[in-house]
Amino acid sequence: MTDLKRIYQSDLPNRAIAVYLYLRGRANKEGICWPAIPTMARELKMSESTVRRGVRDLEKAGFLSVEERFRWNKADSSNLYVLVGQSSEKQLLSK
Repeated sequence: MTDLKRIYQSDLPNRAIAVYLYLRGRANKEGICWPAIPTMARELKMSESTVRRGVRDLEKAGFLSVEERFRWNKADSSNLYVLVGQSSEKQLLSK
């Protein structure tokens, strides 16, 4: 089952589905991307708190892995997002 089929058949709220599709569209071949929350909020036309809730929903449901990142001076940087299962599915489909 593809990642999109699984996400559409899940009981996730619309905010989580929108965030997933946004991240999927910006992810590299390995399913990794690092957009900032304010950027996602602006482009999705959602509040930052709604985007954060969508990310948490995806993480709890097992669709997303989030790694917090920090700059050399310990200031916040954008998170690293990994779409769980996407890279392995792409490898299977390419065979």
